[in-house]
Amino acid sequence: MTRSPATPGTFSEPAKKSLGQNFLHERGVVDRIVQAVNPKPGERLVEIGPGQGAMTFPLLARHGALTAIEFDRDLLEPLTVQAAPHGALTLIHANVLDVDFTALADGAPIRLVGNLPYNLSSPILFHALDHAAAITDMHFMLQKEVVERMASGPGSKVYGRLSVMLQAYCEVTMLFVVGPGAFRPAPKVDSAVVRLTPRPAETIGIVDPRRFADIVRAAFGQRRKTLRNAVSTLMDSDAIAAAGIDPQLRAEQLSVADFVRLANHPVAA
Repeated sequence: MTRSPATPGTFSEPAKKSLGQNFLHERGVVDRIVQAVNPKPGERLVEIGPGQGAMTFPLLARHGALTAIEFDRDLLEPLTVQAAPHGALTLIHANVLDVDFTALADGAPIRLVGNLPYNLSSPILFHALDHAAAITDMHFMLQKEVVERMASGPGSKVYGRLSVMLQAYCEVTMLFVVGPGAFRPAPKVDSAVVRLTPRPAETIGIVDPRRFADIVRAAFGQRRKTLRNAVSTLMDSDAIAAAGIDPQLRAEQLSVADFVRLANHPVAA
């Protein structure tokens, strides 16, 4: 099947700033992403925000079938028309935050790919986390700064809530950096491609996911505060110490495993 790019002029709609659209167009970058995804027969691919099809059509040509979630109604018809020579494209017109990935998987794990809008990247990541059990892996293009936060470790200036929440449930791997020139319009920042691989449920070790999320949120809510003060509404100093953590430490000094121990410590009746 052909892997030619989209026919020039078919997509007449310009990128919409209100939707955070920056359309990927550089073929070398697309090829690297497709190689990183490396879809196998029988796998179910779901693309978030296909835009003008830069990744959609090569993935279709490689795999033969793809489901794509697109919010911009103006892109649906040209995507449908241009996808026909490449493979079977199923389009879902929806806000991705309203899509139930678990229901979409329907018992067969899905693989997510996408060039995520910068203004919605964190909400989309947390939404995907809610459905991690139904996802094999995720390959996303994001702002480089966000990917650095996702992959950073304790002691880093960019280590924070996003780092801990993602790394608790997924293996996070930054793959490569992409310059602004790969997009139209060109953003003012570098981007990066990241792979997230959900951890097996039995290896995560978090007893109460909601409490874990609350502890992490509170700990990083005021970074300059010690744990003693930052999480005081959730556990006292004695409980923090009993979990094996120094109450005088700050959130950025704790590993993901430390946060798991904190959240799993029994709450006094």
